[in-house]
Amino acid sequence: MNASALSPHRVTRKRLVLLGWKISWIWVLGVLVVGFWLLMAVFGNMLSPYGNGQIVARDSFAPMSAAFPFGTDYLGRDMFSRILLAARYTVGMSVAAALISSLVGATLGILAAVSGGVVDAVLSRIADAIIAVPNTMFALVVVAALGSSIPVLVLTMAAMYAPGTLRITRALALNVSKLDFVQVARARGEGTLYIVWREILPNIVLPIMTDFGLRFVFIVLVLSGLSFLGFGVQPPAADWGALVRENILGLSFGAPAVIFPAIAIATLTIGMNLVLDNLPTRLHED
Repeated sequence: MNASALSPHRVTRKRLVLLGWKISWIWVLGVLVVGFWLLMAVFGNMLSPYGNGQIVARDSFAPMSAAFPFGTDYLGRDMFSRILLAARYTVGMSVAAALISSLVGATLGILAAVSGGVVDAVLSRIADAIIAVPNTMFALVVVAALGSSIPVLVLTMAAMYAPGTLRITRALALNVSKLDFVQVARARGEGTLYIVWREILPNIVLPIMTDFGLRFVFIVLVLSGLSFLGFGVQPPAADWGALVRENILGLSFGAPAVIFPAIAIATLTIGMNLVLDNLPTRLHED
């Protein structure tokens, strides 16, 4: 047997080559997991066997069975259905908040980088002030003042994480703006919008997308934490964090109603991390 075939280096770097890109199987696994939950967020209400508030069993915290694959909750509602229906809140709100934070933060970060001077100083100091406040404290104060409606929760998450995106985008844009091809574009007399759109943005879009994935994971965890504390999505709606809180009394019985919402949160966040840690690379880069 060829000794090189058993080389750890060859095994750990085994990748699928597709259209000039090297794709890790771990990345494929992460994409499948995240894609599954995205589909459940969109089509979960169609696939759910029962309604959100429908009581289908006499006993609370019923064990797993053919009729109830994830058992039942403290009121006898099917947990499989509730997790599918809750996906639209956990996943949908997190995607919306991450998109808003990335778009606003990236726009302001590029604006600060290309403007400089007072604009850069003001935006940077505002971002620093928001980042200095602990995330959970910031969210609790806003929710206590404005309520815990879905728009308030989404905008609060976006406001919490946009400053981080602003700082990262500003740093990236400043680095790119000093490169030779940007200086050549300025020497040709190109305007600021052309330089931003054609020279700077294409060279920082991948790091911004990676940052979007990280913000998404953070937002999922913070939203779930708020719901567990009772400040997130309110009944009769429920996200995965709220499902854990509602069924916490079943923990001493080992009820699956407590375990499966936590597993859903874990698989979503781990899947996104697998995607971010194993991004495809160009074939010529190795």
